[in-house]
Amino acid sequence: MRIAANLIACSLTLASAYFLYAESTATRRLEAKIQAAELRREKLETDISVLRAERAHLARPARIEPAAKAMGMRLPATDDYIEFNRLLADGPAPSPQQAR
Repeated sequence: MRIAANLIACSLTLASAYFLYAESTATRRLEAKIQAAELRREKLETDISVLRAERAHLARPARIEPAAKAMGMRLPATDDYIEFNRLLADGPAPSPQQAR
């Protein structure tokens, strides 16, 4: 009886050790995946901030205005605006084929 109890206790100890090792390994794998996802997220956040800075640099008026003037563009004047109600009252715009 004592031998059987010792064998059962040893078997349970070995089984517990195996399952503990398996869980430890799975936990390490999950931690590695989480760390990789966090690094990827940080890289994407850095990329986004760089793109925002580039957009702000490219959209600054001091850069755009000379290029617009060189292409013959100008700022809209007050008579360039049309009220929405006037658009509805005038009816639909003629199609390009009707304008000819």
